[in-house]
Amino acid sequence: MAVAHDASCPDCSNRGLFGSIGIGVAVGVVAAAGMMFGRKAAATAKIGRGHPLKHRVLDVAAGAMQRKYPLEAMSTYLNGFHIYSDEMGRQVEATHFCIHLQHDLHQCVIFDSNKPDARLIGIEYITSEERFRRLPDDEKRLWHSHHYEVKSGLLVAPGIPELAEHAYFKDLVTTYGKTFHTWQYDRDDFPYGIPQLMMGLTEDGQANDALIERRDQRLGISTSRKRQNRADIPMPNVVPGANPWESGRTVQTRLEEMDFKR
Repeated sequence: MAVAHDASCPDCSNRGLFGSIGIGVAVGVVAAAGMMFGRKAAATAKIGRGHPLKHRVLDVAAGAMQRKYPLEAMSTYLNGFHIYSDEMGRQVEATHFCIHLQHDLHQCVIFDSNKPDARLIGIEYITSEERFRRLPDDEKRLWHSHHYEVKSGLLVAPGIPELAEHAYFKDLVTTYGKTFHTWQYDRDDFPYGIPQLMMGLTEDGQANDALIERRDQRLGISTSRKRQNRADIPMPNVVPGANPWESGRTVQTRLEEMDFKR
């Protein structure tokens, strides 16, 4: 069937075409936004079960209307394991979300999983070898190296291509981390106590194999395969002062009563 065009508007057909495209794009954007809002609302509703209705409504509304710039800037998702600085047997899985804040500093928030209802369990700062070398000796005692975590395959970036992950960890292998866990979730169902200093594993034979196997099955990865793929990443020399627990003496936080200064 022929379509009639207005002779006084020779480009109306083109306008109609581009207008249709514009409408289509707008509809697509709205649909995508709706899906994102729907997922957020669903996640919030799931977490909010048992809360008063007004709190759940406020949570959903805040999730849709408020911008959370620091959270939106978190660009890297890492999964690894930490040990308490004073007890090798207490090993826990740690899910990191990080931002490259400065050229020599990352900052990460740590959860017990990558689920909507994950528990916030700690923080980690990651710095370069160059910056770590300049730290005071007392400060260095709070930091651990990442050389073994990377080379062994224990530290992973789930969901990104192997080539990209390899390039990322080639840079991360020389870095150092300072980590405090605020929730001893391996022991308590509530964030009791004070933040605990954490460390990283440094050699074969230390890791809890059952913990690694459960992680690998859940994420659909292979730690041993990661290790093979990273064999070409040079093993750096660890700067003295990191990983203090290896000497048999370590540091840990404690609560101390003192006079209040006015």
